[in-house]
Amino acid sequence: MIDDLPIRKIIHIDMDAFYASVEQMDNPELKGKPIAVGGGSKRGVISAASYEARKYGVKSAMSGRLAEKLCPHLIFVRHRFDRYKEISNRVRSIFFDYTDLVEPLSLDEAYLDVTENKIGLPSATLIAQKIRQRIFNEIGLTASAGISINKFIAKVASDYNKPNGQKTVNPEDVIQFLEDLDIRKFYGVGKVTAEKMYQKGIFTGKDLKSKSLDYLDNNFGKSGRYYYHVVRGIHNSEVKPNRIRKSLAAERTFSENLSSEIFMLEKLEQIAEEVSRRLDKSEVAGKTVTLKIKYSDFTLQTRSKTLPYYISDKAIILETAKDLLYQEKLNNSVRLLGISLSNLNTDKSTLNKASVDEKKSVSVQLKFDF
Repeated sequence: MIDDLPIRKIIHIDMDAFYASVEQMDNPELKGKPIAVGGGSKRGVISAASYEARKYGVKSAMSGRLAEKLCPHLIFVRHRFDRYKEISNRVRSIFFDYTDLVEPLSLDEAYLDVTENKIGLPSATLIAQKIRQRIFNEIGLTASAGISINKFIAKVASDYNKPNGQKTVNPEDVIQFLEDLDIRKFYGVGKVTAEKMYQKGIFTGKDLKSKSLDYLDNNFGKSGRYYYHVVRGIHNSEVKPNRIRKSLAAERTFSENLSSEIFMLEKLEQIAEEVSRRLDKSEVAGKTVTLKIKYSDFTLQTRSKTLPYYISDKAIILETAKDLLYQEKLNNSVRLLGISLSNLNTDKSTLNKASVDEKKSVSVQLKFDF
């Protein structure tokens, strides 16, 4: 063991039903009622659902039409992203009272490294409690938290006692916690991957841990190594205060399915303009243009092209998207189009640490007094 390897105390804060909770806070008449943010139009998609709505099976990314069938008395509320961003900034200002190592994942969640913190409190568990209490007292919203030795476990733990709760996975409990964990709760294991794992007899972390690195590489590709390490408590990704943006995108869902490419080109122009605006605002450019097509039967297709130079100009983005649209015949009428730009000029190459160092690191973390 190497005593000077980094030892971390990580908190993952996740606001509870953030968009919906903001709407209920600002409009007391909505409190205690099932509400959905977005999804109110004929083809709308829900961005967030209150906990009252979730009891009926309503959830984010669901069509408003289906949500209304599940919950006939569902109340649809329009987005107010400026308001959500305002509240998010207030929440983050509380984080910075405890540490400068804050990595936002979105408006409603963030990682905090409190190994060394501004109030000199050795307990990450108590710091999480203080932060959640301040969010409630000063803003009026509830948040949940996960606390552990790395980002992966902290994020998984933050889902355990939602809403308005927290869970600490102490260093000595990490291995047992991961072995008992349902494979569906592993961050990074989606529905399709979970089904594939079920077919191979992998239902829990313990099942996953029994598989060799070669087995996971052969069956799950580049994700195999990730699964192999995280189930052993090894995840050395640091909390990065300035997260590097990997891509930037915009998309539109249409009120009626489009079958004419002429109408699609009109929509693509609007989307390309929005992407260009966001690139300029973020002061970035990219080389890879990806066209996203969702058909009326909900099948999804992406087409990409990498240019030899960085772009942010609307005209070039649009022209490339057009080329991708005409690249092959469309399979069906289209309900959604999107354009994303990746391979940005913010990308930096990082070196992977040797697995032997990762094992040494976690062995030191497991001795740490939380």
